[in-house]
Amino acid sequence: MNADQYRRRLTDPIKDETRMAVRWGLGHQLPRTIMAIAGHRGDLQGQMVGAAGHNGDPFPVFERMRAAGPLYRGRFAYVTTSLPVAREVLSSHDFRARSNRRSISGPVGRLLAWSGATRALGPLDPPSLLATEPPEHTRYRKLVARVFSARAVAALRERAEVIAAELLDGLAGRREVDLVPTYCTALPLTIIGEILGVPAAEHHRVLAFGQAAAPSLDLGLSWPTFRRVESSLHDFDVWLGQHLARLRADPQDDLLSQLVSAQDEGVGLTETELRSIAGLVLSAGFETTVNLLGNGTALLLEHPDQRAVLDTSPELWPNAVDEMLRLDPPVLLTGRTAQSDTELAGVQIPRGTVVTAALAAANRDPEVFSDPDRFDVTRHNAKEHVSFSAGRHFCLGAALARMEGEVGLRTLFARHPHLRAQTGARRRETRILRGYANFPVDLGPPADTPVQKV
Repeated sequence: MNADQYRRRLTDPIKDETRMAVRWGLGHQLPRTIMAIAGHRGDLQGQMVGAAGHNGDPFPVFERMRAAGPLYRGRFAYVTTSLPVAREVLSSHDFRARSNRRSISGPVGRLLAWSGATRALGPLDPPSLLATEPPEHTRYRKLVARVFSARAVAALRERAEVIAAELLDGLAGRREVDLVPTYCTALPLTIIGEILGVPAAEHHRVLAFGQAAAPSLDLGLSWPTFRRVESSLHDFDVWLGQHLARLRADPQDDLLSQLVSAQDEGVGLTETELRSIAGLVLSAGFETTVNLLGNGTALLLEHPDQRAVLDTSPELWPNAVDEMLRLDPPVLLTGRTAQSDTELAGVQIPRGTVVTAALAAANRDPEVFSDPDRFDVTRHNAKEHVSFSAGRHFCLGAALARMEGEVGLRTLFARHPHLRAQTGARRRETRILRGYANFPVDLGPPADTPVQKV
């Protein structure tokens, strides 16, 4: 699909209230209501989703599931808390990632397809890497992987260090700040702006798009939140079309310009695929890194002994970031659908059955991690977590996220070693994504200022 065909596909989704209401009802309100009812009736899957959204602490429910064995049979799907089983689900070709509009058949599937026929692409819609499978996924990923290579990320590290320092310079003279908007959000959004080749004067627009669109990755959104998400996806799509036209006319050194010109055996990315990867970078690459920075800050403040280890052994910072990702991951869970009748952990799984990999629970599998609830920056196998998924859908931005987490947290605590948490920290009311909506802190005196003892 070329640019003109893509534009003709769209109408203004804000004016199409009926289709939008159907999308929200079937995709968010109905699942949320059904899960809540099931949870009240004792279903642990329903309780897991409810706990994640209401108090941000699904881990007690995960442990009750773990006690039931490697596969818990929920009301609507199987759930695994086992790391080896989660890896198998995420890696096996017997299980596929599917978007809701493609995986649901019958009248409901047709209604979903009708309701989404004119909306802007979201990060969970094909041809997103999150929703496609081979052979499309293989070709798509091969092209995209070239510009998210370790070499490309290494080139971004110096810029990330400069951006982090500049953001902290902007907080000079302040003591009490909310780290989420001032630092945890600003750092990845600025980097994403540079990845997408956004002029500095338009970074504020990308920030607004990213903040509003990120909940599109979640489940059970309220109607006001859903409307904001849809509006932002539409506005981003309009802006992106103009931006891609600029890059075609005047390509720069940014990664999106490289994607515009990337080809494999003479075949490049279509207009739809380019828009899809840009939207995925904005939504998935933004919110998950914001959550990593917030969750990591909280862990380091709660464990000053581990901060002391990093002070004396700074070479452990990369491992510390993996330990943060293991213990408090930015994404709680993901699902796959059985492509055919198969067997998993000794259980017969019929074709079409959904299996949820509880990533956060698998990361605390006591069969893999000793003392799994303990935060230990020296943990020898911290990197064995599945916070970036596994197999063919392993996160392409994993190296970038690790780099941003390391640079962001190391710079923050080097500049403000006396940083303290204040009251008022609040988790997001999201069910799949896990992070902080607010994180008030006292920055304390800068590193080069003597601390008066009381």
